[in-house]
Amino acid sequence: MDSSTTATISSLKTTISPNPNRTKKTPIFHYKKTKLPSFSTFKSVKCIHSPPPNPKPSNSSPFICTAVTFSPSQTTELVPSKLHHLITEFQSLSQPVDRVKRLLHYATFLSPLPDSSRVDSNRVMGCTAQVWLEAQLDQYGKMRFWADSDSEITRGFCACLIWVLDGAVPEEVLKVTTEDLTALNVGLPVGARSRVNTWHNVLVSMQKRARMLVAERDGKKDFDPFPSLVVSSDGIQAKGSYAEAQARYLFPDESKVQELVKELKEKKIGVVAHFYMDPEVQGVLTAAQKQWPHIHISDSLVMADSAVKMAEAGCKFITVLGVDFMSENVRAILDQAGFGEVGVYRMSNERIGCSLADAASTPAYMSYLGAASGSPPSLHVIYINTSLETKAYAHELVPTITCTSSNVVQTILQAFAQIPDLNIWYGPDSYMGANIAKLFQQMTMMSDEEIAEVHPAHNGDSIRSLLPRLHYYQDGTCIVHHLFGHEVVEKINDMYCDAFLTAHLEVPGEMFSLAMEAKRRGMGVVGSTQNILDFIKQRVQEALDRDVNDHLRFVLGTESGMVTSIVAAVRHLLGSTKSSEKAKVNVEIVFPVSSDSITRTSTNSTSGLNSVKVGDIILPVIPGAASGEGCSIHGGCASCPYMKMNSLNSLLKVCHHLPGEKNKVAAYEAGRFKLRTPNGKSIADVGCEPILHMRHFQATKELPDKLVYQALYPDSNGRSIS
Repeated sequence: MDSSTTATISSLKTTISPNPNRTKKTPIFHYKKTKLPSFSTFKSVKCIHSPPPNPKPSNSSPFICTAVTFSPSQTTELVPSKLHHLITEFQSLSQPVDRVKRLLHYATFLSPLPDSSRVDSNRVMGCTAQVWLEAQLDQYGKMRFWADSDSEITRGFCACLIWVLDGAVPEEVLKVTTEDLTALNVGLPVGARSRVNTWHNVLVSMQKRARMLVAERDGKKDFDPFPSLVVSSDGIQAKGSYAEAQARYLFPDESKVQELVKELKEKKIGVVAHFYMDPEVQGVLTAAQKQWPHIHISDSLVMADSAVKMAEAGCKFITVLGVDFMSENVRAILDQAGFGEVGVYRMSNERIGCSLADAASTPAYMSYLGAASGSPPSLHVIYINTSLETKAYAHELVPTITCTSSNVVQTILQAFAQIPDLNIWYGPDSYMGANIAKLFQQMTMMSDEEIAEVHPAHNGDSIRSLLPRLHYYQDGTCIVHHLFGHEVVEKINDMYCDAFLTAHLEVPGEMFSLAMEAKRRGMGVVGSTQNILDFIKQRVQEALDRDVNDHLRFVLGTESGMVTSIVAAVRHLLGSTKSSEKAKVNVEIVFPVSSDSITRTSTNSTSGLNSVKVGDIILPVIPGAASGEGCSIHGGCASCPYMKMNSLNSLLKVCHHLPGEKNKVAAYEAGRFKLRTPNGKSIADVGCEPILHMRHFQATKELPDKLVYQALYPDSNGRSIS
């Protein structure tokens, strides 16, 4: 808890009388032989709430209740009635300070948990304060909850939630939504969002425990956990064979590292690689970075920029570990920057494709843009994961600007703010398009002040005007993010709903909605690969700053190759906590893998006989993914087969033959486009223009005048003026 919050609570507590009769309003509940409020749906109930005698309460109920008579309809109305009463009470307190006073008052009626229950396994993740929660399904099929916190305000939150949900059937507990709690309008005087999120995170933890207890009662088979890597200051533990495969290359073969570094240094070769690389390649590159600065691993947005910086620093060659459109972009941007003499090399003598880039190079996509050209003023916002040729053809048909998953929302909002009555055509990722439209739909329910925080030029009216003018392509998907389907989402919701959820903007709508709900309560991020990495680093740093023992769990909702960069960043942050005087923070990275891809450990094996140590990583053989990458058509391991064409052997082969034996790797070179557009212009020149428009937008937060003019004044044939 920060010092300002502590001071606020201290001053408030001095004004609160321990006598409930002296408060401004009669409290809605007491846990000490208190008569609960009377509703039309039930008669009075007297309950005594006592803490559980041990971490695992017995089957007998710790509540003593009398005079309870319910009809079936009354039972289903009990939780909504209590929640409505709670909302009415807090909304009647117009001043934040009064709402905090009421929370602090209710905190005094929450019985503390014994030390034996205040353990890591009972912690509620994502709360600023430490919160512990226990749950039990009693002999009558009702949920019983106990909670405690080291924060008085949070204890007040917990007391209110327990009053609403304790004694309810599991189905009623699961019906309550985080949106229901938003109406409670409770927060610190400074409006600290993290405190309000406590309501939501404790509720989600209550619901997770309710699902698990019902499954146990009904004898349902336990879910096999997803594979994961647990990172701590002491080392890394792999849980599951899929995680084991990912972990093996975090400590690469030192001879391979030295072989690569020698080649890169002697021949002045720079390396730009995407986050989705094979873990073996990333492991070697990450280790080699310590000896050769011209190695950069990132998302596609900055790969070309990094290549330019390497050329400026004297690199004679750039090797690109990605799919073909990435090497095309690097080649074109280097030419634009005046480094045409710098060679650019791919990592295969075969085509390295991309399902999204392929979707945008079809006649169907050009037909989609044909409709756009007939609806001026129009702007085509094209995802960077497309070929230079597609960008060029599109730009001659409709004025085009490139975007990434991290800036697409701002690009669209700024375009609609600058150009009145603009029609916006996004493509080719259908999932991302649908998710963007859904995001804007959700914005219409925000206040004008909240919308202005997203973009200062917009309000509710402008967003509602934008929606019918936003179009997106309906037939383009990333084969990796497509794997985050119903089965995977259902399992995440059941087993990992209380974890931090990360999702790329390209995932299907179900996964997007789940992560957006988590984002609203401070437990998720939706965006680019860089956004995901930054979110994880931020949450880990916050945990370290709190300096209490913690276990953070992150569900990785994108390509599994991201894990190498995540682990490297986390280990760097945890490096300062090796002292025994520091709190221990563990970070678990979970890989959503379909159950069709899970193997089971032989019941005859023991962990001792099946453990392998590589560096400081312990690799026990426990349930994990089978068959290589462990992919299934039902949902996924999220591993891109195209990215895996970038092997370490290919990188070393290219480096070995440069510069004297270029002919032996001629098929690996990223050549320049010699073809012309339908208007007779260079594909490289026209295809780079949408990228340059994006660069201008990134630098100035405005669309360039040239692009605005192109959208407002297309030529008589409907083609944009390049």
